[in-house]
Amino acid sequence: MIEDKNPPRTSISELGEFGLIEHLSNQFEIKQSSTIKGIGDDAAVLDFKGKKAIVTTDLLVENVHFDLSFMPLKHLGYKAVIVNLSDVYAMNAEATQITVSIAVSNRFPLEALEELYAGIKLACDMYKVDLVGGDTTSSNKGLLITVTALGAAEEADIVYRNSAKPNDLLVVSGDLGGAYLGLQVLEREKEVFKVNPQNQPDLDQYTYIIERQLKPEARKDIPELLKKLEVKPTAMIDISDGLSSEIIHICKQSKVGCNLYEDKIPLDPQVISTSEEFNISSTTVALSGGEDYELLFTVAQEDFPKIKGNPHLSIIGHMTQESEGMHLVTRANSKIPLQARGWNSFKKED
Repeated sequence: MIEDKNPPRTSISELGEFGLIEHLSNQFEIKQSSTIKGIGDDAAVLDFKGKKAIVTTDLLVENVHFDLSFMPLKHLGYKAVIVNLSDVYAMNAEATQITVSIAVSNRFPLEALEELYAGIKLACDMYKVDLVGGDTTSSNKGLLITVTALGAAEEADIVYRNSAKPNDLLVVSGDLGGAYLGLQVLEREKEVFKVNPQNQPDLDQYTYIIERQLKPEARKDIPELLKKLEVKPTAMIDISDGLSSEIIHICKQSKVGCNLYEDKIPLDPQVISTSEEFNISSTTVALSGGEDYELLFTVAQEDFPKIKGNPHLSIIGHMTQESEGMHLVTRANSKIPLQARGWNSFKKED
C-alpha cells in the first residue's frame, strides 16, 4: 500500500468552536442510564438515584506529560481517559461519565483531533462511560487536555485512603515498573532517531512495557473481583506516581506504618530484563517509576483466605503501628525507610 505523503489537512478554524465540538462528539453514543442529557445543551444532566457522586480530573500538557514524537494521538486520547477512570476505580466506584476539554495550537489540523477523539471514543466504548461535555479553545503552547471523570457508588462501598489499620495486609494488582521502562526505551530510541533518521527501531522485545506506557488500562476488574470475593478494602489508591509514593500516601492519611517486602513486589520478566539492560534496579523502577495504574489497597487479615493465590493480586506487605515507620524489607532482610521518589511535574530540571 502506498503511503499518502500529503494527507488532507483541514484547518479547525473552518469549523469554529461549536462546529468543532459537534464534529468531534457526534459519534459518541449514550450508554449509562444515569446520563439524562449529554452533549448539546448548556450542561449535562445526570441522575445517580441516591448514590454518591465521585469526581476526579487531570490536566495533561504537551512536553510535560506526553511527547508527541512517540505518542500517537489515538493512544493519547485513550490514555487521557484511562488515567482518570483509574482514580474512580480506586474509590471502589463505577465510572459513568467523562468531560473532555482541549486547548490546541494551529499546528494541529482537524484530522489530528479526529485521531485524538478516536482514542477517547475507544476508551468510552471499552469502559462503558459517556462523554457528556467539555470545551475547546486555542493554545499557543501546543496541546493541553483536561479530562474529568464522574462515577457513582453506594456510600457504604466507597473506599478512602485514610482507613487502613495496623496488621492489615498490603495488596497490589498486576505488576509494576513496566510503564516507566517503556518510556525509557522510547526516549532512547528518540535520541537514536535524531542522530540517524534512517534508523528504524526494533521494539519487538519491548512490546509489553511499551504498551504499558502508551496504552495503559484502568483496573475496572479489581473492584468487581473484590465484590465477588466479598472483600472490601480498608484503604485504596491507584499507582500513578510510583509504589513508594502511594504507600506513603496511605500510611500518612491512615496514620499507620508499613513493611513492604522487596521479594513480594510483582515484576514482569520484561521489566527485569530491561532493568538489567539499563543497569538500574528493578525494585527502584517499581518503587519510583509510576504510571502503572494498578490498584494498591489494604485488607483485613481475616480476608487473607479469600484473596490468597489469586493470579490478579499480590500480597506485598502489611501495615504496622505508626510509630514503627514505613519500611522496605530487602531480600537480605534489612529494613530501609521508604522514600517518595515518584514523578513530580513541578521538579526543576538539572
